[in-house]
Amino acid sequence: MYNHWEHFEHGADIGVRGIGVTKAGAFEQAALALTAVITDPQQVAAVEAVHITCEAPDDELLLADWLNTLVYEMAVRRMLFGRFHVDLNGTHLDAQAMGEPTSVQRHQPAVEVKGATYTALRVAPIDGGWLAQTVVDV
Repeated sequence: MYNHWEHFEHGADIGVRGIGVTKAGAFEQAALALTAVITDPQQVAAVEAVHITCEAPDDELLLADWLNTLVYEMAVRRMLFGRFHVDLNGTHLDAQAMGEPTSVQRHQPAVEVKGATYTALRVAPIDGGWLAQTVVDV
C-alpha cells in the first residue's frame, strides 16, 4: 500500500480518488486528485499555507466538506494548492493546504471545479490502507 491518487470516469463529471496508508493520507491524496482535475499538482509551488478546519457527522460528509472547502479557498484566494497535510481527530479535520496564486500562463488550468458531490462518495478501509473518493462537478 502506498499513497496515490487517480481519476475515474463518471459521465460529464470527474471522479477523484485518494488512496493512502492512513485515512488522513487518503484525504490528502483526494485533494491532490482534485487539483489534478485543474492542473498538474507538481507545477504548483508551495509558497503560501492556508489553514483549513472542517467538521461533519461522518467520514464521507467530512471528505465532501474538505474538498468543497478547498474549491472555495481556491476561488476566493485565486490560488491553486499542490501540497496538503491533513490531521483527523474523529470527524474533525485540521489541515494545511500549500500553494500559490493561480497563473493561467504557468498552470494552464483545464477546467473549473464547481464542487464535490455526494455521488460515489466513499471513505473506507481497503487492502491495509484507506480509500477516499467522490465525483466533482466541473
